[in-house]
Amino acid sequence: MKVESNKEMAELYQAVILDHYKNPRNFRKMDEQTCSHQGFNPLCGDRLEVYLKIGQGNSTIEDISFEGEGCAIFKASASLMTEALKGKNIAAAEQLFEEFRRLLLKQLDPDREPHHLGKLKVFSGIWQFPVRTKCASLAWHTMKAALEGKTGQTKTE
Repeated sequence: MKVESNKEMAELYQAVILDHYKNPRNFRKMDEQTCSHQGFNPLCGDRLEVYLKIGQGNSTIEDISFEGEGCAIFKASASLMTEALKGKNIAAAEQLFEEFRRLLLKQLDPDREPHHLGKLKVFSGIWQFPVRTKCASLAWHTMKAALEGKTGQTKTE
């Protein structure tokens, strides 16, 4: 088994982020959502709306999408979030939210601790750039606010 260098891993992570920025998954308005919420990052100017369709009686995220504009980190994070959460139940979504939050704050080491991050591990070094953590976390906080039925707009200040 080949062990990849830090440089190779950084290049792989950069490629994943650029791919999701240029070709975001689930980037569309959802007409039949059960909840939605808007988010704004005043530091970078990122704006989005997250849409969720929750199954009746089973608390499963049947569909999730987003619309918005902003930097590459924001858009890649939102795209990867939608891929990771589609088909998950709300409890699993909340667990993933918490793991991702901890990853961004360097409170979770994905190489040493168990986690469910999958591709989201590409954001493991973002804590080195505190302003960028707000870009990466915006979609997640907006999704959580939608699940909680909050009104208004979520801001990362």
